[in-house]
Amino acid sequence: MTPDLLEQGEHRARAHAARLQSAQGRTESGGRNAAFGHLAEAGEVDLTHGRILYLEDVCVSFDGFKAINKLSLDIAPGELRCIIGPNGAGKTTMMDIISGKTRPDSGTVFFGSTIDLLRYNEPQIAQLGIGRKFQKPTVFERLTVFENLELALKTDKGVKASMFFRLDSAQSDRLAEVLHTIHLAGMVAHPAGTLSHGQKQWLEIGMLLMQEPKLLLLDEPVAGMTDEETERTAELFLTLKGKHSLMVVEHDMSFVRSIADIVTVLCDGSVLAQGTLDQVQTDERVIEVYLGR
Repeated sequence: MTPDLLEQGEHRARAHAARLQSAQGRTESGGRNAAFGHLAEAGEVDLTHGRILYLEDVCVSFDGFKAINKLSLDIAPGELRCIIGPNGAGKTTMMDIISGKTRPDSGTVFFGSTIDLLRYNEPQIAQLGIGRKFQKPTVFERLTVFENLELALKTDKGVKASMFFRLDSAQSDRLAEVLHTIHLAGMVAHPAGTLSHGQKQWLEIGMLLMQEPKLLLLDEPVAGMTDEETERTAELFLTLKGKHSLMVVEHDMSFVRSIADIVTVLCDGSVLAQGTLDQVQTDERVIEVYLGR
């Protein structure tokens, strides 16, 4: 494409974005406006519109059942958003769509203003900077805590590169920083299989952090934890807030209250309510379909 055509296209995109800005959008970022912005440089996420994740009118059906039904929501950079809802509300399916595991039938899913996630597969989305943690911890139990984190480093995983790999000072500093962040600095030589359930969860979160994600998707992270582990996990998430964006699916309302500024309630595959936990807990619709059950 010639430079003059590029310039004309940029003018048209800016004019279109200005028109959309004057219209009332359906999400906090200004509706479909979030899909238009300056081109991000390679390896970066364009946050021109103040949103790191943007979904609009997303739908997906399985054998005629609408698991996600015109779902629209967005998340700001550095935000910690909690997602709650009854079983079957579409919480896990939503994360599947964001991470590339499931393709929606229709709708828009953007990472920043310019990265259309529907054009990428699951490994590519992870490389873009979206890390996902499932409910059950997945660590290499025969390896030490240190070795698990070392393996998770964002490096060339080719055979030759792996054979001759040596930690440099920056990587060593990063590994030490993550160990401190996940409360496992005193257990570097322990095999991962000897850790408690909560500690394994922290280790897996640490492995994600070694990949330097911009957005973390965390599915029921405190399920099965002791009260003390749950409290320390809340401290961990509050430490990560601001440095990373976090989307946390959780059923433990006490945990949600301790970490969330904004809570989104899903029901039947779409947003039922959104606000502070106190606001959604007093919403009659939420009481009827979820909290009052």
